[in-house]
Amino acid sequence: MEAEAADSPPGGVKAALSCFSFNQDCTSLAIGTKAGYKLFSLSSVEQLDQVHGSNEIPDVYIVERLFSSSLVVVVSHTKPRQMNVYHFKKGTEICNYSYSSNILSIRLNRQRLLVCLEESIYIHNIKDMKLLKTILDVPANPTGLCALSINHSNSYVAYPGSLTTGEIVLYDGHSLKTVCTIAAHEGTLAAITFNASGSKLASASEKGTVIRVFSVPDGQKLYEFRRGMKRYVTISSLVFSMDSQFLCASSNTETVHIFKLEHLTNNRPEEPSTWSGYMGKMFMAASNYLPAQVTDMMNQDRAFATGRLNFSGQKNICTLSTIQKLPRLLVASSDGHLYVYNLDPQDGGECVLIKTHSLLGSGTTEENKENDLRPSLPQSYAATVARPSTSSASTVPGERR
Repeated sequence: MEAEAADSPPGGVKAALSCFSFNQDCTSLAIGTKAGYKLFSLSSVEQLDQVHGSNEIPDVYIVERLFSSSLVVVVSHTKPRQMNVYHFKKGTEICNYSYSSNILSIRLNRQRLLVCLEESIYIHNIKDMKLLKTILDVPANPTGLCALSINHSNSYVAYPGSLTTGEIVLYDGHSLKTVCTIAAHEGTLAAITFNASGSKLASASEKGTVIRVFSVPDGQKLYEFRRGMKRYVTISSLVFSMDSQFLCASSNTETVHIFKLEHLTNNRPEEPSTWSGYMGKMFMAASNYLPAQVTDMMNQDRAFATGRLNFSGQKNICTLSTIQKLPRLLVASSDGHLYVYNLDPQDGGECVLIKTHSLLGSGTTEENKENDLRPSLPQSYAATVARPSTSSASTVPGERR
């Protein structure tokens, strides 16, 4: 999940970061600034180690790292139509590509690299950066909203299918074919994300009150969560935990919501064995006669846990990660801080803030400390990605034909 920070958020606090993103397995954080970009390891609660930093490209507004490898993709406001791919440990540029309009977002896994423009999506084979497909029939998508499954065995892609409703197009990035469309929300989309295996897809609309989870690839609704009722919000981040047990959502408010994906079951007893069970059955029977909106609200689950931020109105992203064998909620904000919370996976409740890191301070630099990161990708794969090819020169892939 990546966020481009606004220069002046509604709260009046000037953004210190241009962008920030967690990598695919939540073991690393990348930030972009006016000066360049930095990569941090997320292997410790107490210490935030800088893995790499570069000032060679200024005014960075997109930076994405491929898992814990040395591959990083960078886009700068100085050349917003050009994507630069680097092997940062070798200090070499693997390739750069130029496109027909400004790059709005980039997603990558071990097989595919997606470049999202306002009205098109380019799909590259990440091993040799060959352009495999250009999706041109994309409704205007000014925020570059799209998602890519990190499971490279399916490489599902999701993007908005309508200008006026919350329709999602599910696309198979492996076979390069459309799978289905999902009527996810009445209003337009604000966030979409896959779980780690690519078997579930979560979405939120611009109202931000209801979050839905669908099965992949058939697009059936599995869960429906209510984030709130009192006010509409802007969802800025939506992410599953790596084990798919939890779903986390942050917004422009001071609360981060965590929902628990309970196991689905259709095995219900014929007759309730308790008074409360009997009343519950009567209540559900009565719901058949109530308006659909009321029935929907009765069936929506509330947040399992929450995290309280000491700010609102600032751009932020969240993720759920296991650090030092315990589940943590991480929130990075545009003011240049990373907040670490403890999450109780059994009882939920309010998450406890245990550490705040400055992302712009003089943190420890660990350029060569391999053990601070989770296991890197196999050396053969890194070598394949870094191998020079005929496409290493600046290229314009797939000019509209």
